[in-house]
Amino acid sequence: MNRLQIESLLKEVSEGRTGVDDALERLKDLPFEDLGFAKLDHHRALRTGMPEVIFAAGKTTAQVATIFARMAKAGGNVLATRASREAFEAVTAVEPAAIYHEAARAITLAQAPTTPGTGTVAVVCAGTSDLPVAEEAAVTARLMGNTVKVIADVGVAGIHRLLAQKQSLQTARVLIVCAGMEGALPTVVAGLVNAPVLAVPTSVGYGASFGGVAALLGMLNTCAPNVSVVNIDNGFGAACIASLINHL
Repeated sequence: MNRLQIESLLKEVSEGRTGVDDALERLKDLPFEDLGFAKLDHHRALRTGMPEVIFAAGKTTAQVATIFARMAKAGGNVLATRASREAFEAVTAVEPAAIYHEAARAITLAQAPTTPGTGTVAVVCAGTSDLPVAEEAAVTARLMGNTVKVIADVGVAGIHRLLAQKQSLQTARVLIVCAGMEGALPTVVAGLVNAPVLAVPTSVGYGASFGGVAALLGMLNTCAPNVSVVNIDNGFGAACIASLINHL
């Protein structure tokens, strides 16, 4: 449960529309619920502003479905990242309203109110091959209450494509920039804007890209002071940071 849900529940109790016993029933699984193979942190959104998220890779489809269903029952929005189509099919068997985002490899359920962000989060990617990471960031940021604009295929090999998006870049409150190969795009974007740029190296490139390590090192060595870097392919992590900034 997030802050808005807790405040709504307390208001219902104070106005006599919800009984104390019913409120206790809805709160009984706070701060966490023990499933044996997992301990669900239902209290995380209240503490940190962001709910617990399911990292589906490495889990069985049954485990993903069970965790998803329990988190949905708690009343919050639910996100599973790095999820396969098979995991989604298992989830929809217990939660038919869930949505699968193919490009992002993510499963979402939006059922709880969220505090809207104050501006736009721009998600920028260098090439179409970087889109899965960019889409993961976009899906995550939207579920957390942010207005998101995706700007795709604007890598430095054709710099005119990026410059054509200058207005969208400069009106964003925070930018997530995903790039593989040599990872130059975040530095170029940062030189055009007066906002935080969250750089996401992707594992896209030929042999000497070393699975994204070359892009990571390039981004860490940026000369732009408004760039911060997350781990390789971590669109989710970049979106969480962007959402925190956008809600300040």
